[in-house]
Amino acid sequence: MAKIKVYLDNCTYNRPFDDQSQIMIALETEAKRHIQRLITEKIIDLVYSYMSRLENDDNPYTTRKNSIDTFFKKAALYIDSNHAETTEEKASSIMQSGIKSRDALHIACAIKGACNYFITTDKPLLRFKCHEIIICNPIQFLDYYEEEKDEFN
Repeated sequence: MAKIKVYLDNCTYNRPFDDQSQIMIALETEAKRHIQRLITEKIIDLVYSYMSRLENDDNPYTTRKNSIDTFFKKAALYIDSNHAETTEEKASSIMQSGIKSRDALHIACAIKGACNYFITTDKPLLRFKCHEIIICNPIQFLDYYEEEKDEFN
C-alpha cells in the first residue's frame, strides 16, 4: 500500500530554530520533530524540490542550512527544475489566490510530487485551500496522520 507523502516548506524546517518561549511555536517544533522521526523511520515519505534547495541555500545561518540540507537526503522524491514549466503553470493559478510566488511554487512542487500533505507554519498559506493537497501545520498533520495511518500503511 502507498505511503503518506509530505512536503515541508522552509518555515517548517526552520521552526526548531525559532523562539521556543511561545507555546504554539514549541508545540509545532515538537510536532515537526515527530514528523522527522516518521520520515527517518520510513513510515511516511518526504518530498522536496528545487525550491526547497533554493530557499535553504539562501539561509544565512550555516548550522541551520547544513542541518536542513542533511535532512533532505532522507527524501523519497526530489522535484527538480526539469518540472519547472508545469509547476510554474500551477503556481500561476495558485498565485491568483494571493499566495506569493515562492510559496505558490512550493505548493505546485508538492502537487507535482503527488503529496498528500503540504506542511507549513506560515499563517497565510494555512488559509489557502486547495482540492489537490491538504495544507496544514505540523500539529494538524499529526491529527490527520493518526486518523489515516491505517489506510496508508
